[in-house]
Amino acid sequence: MDAQDTMQSAIRGRWAVAAIFLANGFLTGSWAPQIPVFLTRLDISKFTLGLLILLFGVGAVAAMSWCGHLISRHGSRTVLRWFGLCGSLGLLIVALAPNVPLAAIAMIIFGGSIGGMDVAMNANAVVVERRLSRAIMSSSHGFWSLGGFAGGGLGGYAIQTYGHLAHAAVVTVIAFAVIAVAVGYLIAEDKPQAAEHHRLTLPANPLVYLVGLMALLTMISEGAVLDWAALYLRQELGADLAIAGLAYAAFSGVMAVMRFFGDGVRNRFGAVATLRGSAVVAAAGMLVAGLSPSPWIAIAAFALCGFGIANMVPIIFSAGGNQEGMSSGTGMSVVTTMGYSGILVAPSAIGFVAEHSSFGPIFVAMSGLLIVVLLMAGLAHRAEFAAAPAE
Repeated sequence: MDAQDTMQSAIRGRWAVAAIFLANGFLTGSWAPQIPVFLTRLDISKFTLGLLILLFGVGAVAAMSWCGHLISRHGSRTVLRWFGLCGSLGLLIVALAPNVPLAAIAMIIFGGSIGGMDVAMNANAVVVERRLSRAIMSSSHGFWSLGGFAGGGLGGYAIQTYGHLAHAAVVTVIAFAVIAVAVGYLIAEDKPQAAEHHRLTLPANPLVYLVGLMALLTMISEGAVLDWAALYLRQELGADLAIAGLAYAAFSGVMAVMRFFGDGVRNRFGAVATLRGSAVVAAAGMLVAGLSPSPWIAIAAFALCGFGIANMVPIIFSAGGNQEGMSSGTGMSVVTTMGYSGILVAPSAIGFVAEHSSFGPIFVAMSGLLIVVLLMAGLAHRAEFAAAPAE
């Protein structure tokens, strides 16, 4: 009976953490259609917008580092509870910011809360996997993408119809409600393992850094779509706000579907072959998006890119966590830190370039980065060890 209760608790915990992935993706996706309004509302240049997005990334990376220490001391459930509830308020704080200095502070808070929430929810998903003795990580990221699809798809229409502040308020209420219910069902580690939390230990094996580079290049492209696709459609392809918001929605929606099927695809074709095929598709989608003559072709191209990128990151992360001669935690920490710097920090550089150029060539350049990942795909062979079915 105890075993049955434990299993039921784990199942509830599985859906609870999935709900938090969904809420995190919803908050992140809802930010994408806010960006064009953010630019015009504060009357700032793309360069300044790039700096503000950089502050979002700085806040997120700082919180990610701090969050690991907190989890080692207090457990993922407690840390996720606080970061999740605080994170639901982040978008509203940004939407309320009346000027650039306060917007800068708001972006650091928003980025920090989303970044800390991201680490904690991934850590809690690992706890659930151990309790259930089966993989749930790929589908958990699928729920994140599903939330991003909903946030990006509905956000442009909501902002255009009701205004950016009303949109942010509704997003906050929905996210807070989902997280508040879900945290009551999260499961905890048997005990936080503070002794296993090492301070600054960098592995000597250079291969893990090359795998991290693949994560970086892949997630730069993902961050470029999140932060700049809506503005690209709005300013250069003449789309209205509702249509511009569909760029990230299409990208994230297709990504969500593919992530729910990702484990099966990798089990059938192998990690390296899946990564190579995914990189080709993603690069083709990004190239067409950058050369697109119309918003709708660009939206379809971003969807194709999402189809490809969907399973690249999980495979690369698996390769990082299965490096020879080091613990899975050490390899994973290097690869995830390098990867998340791509999605959180690097896109700010795009704003600097776009100030003197246009977004089309930038997205074409992103396709080149994905080709580099294609050429490096053989380094992901360590992920084959994680490709066996969970059963």
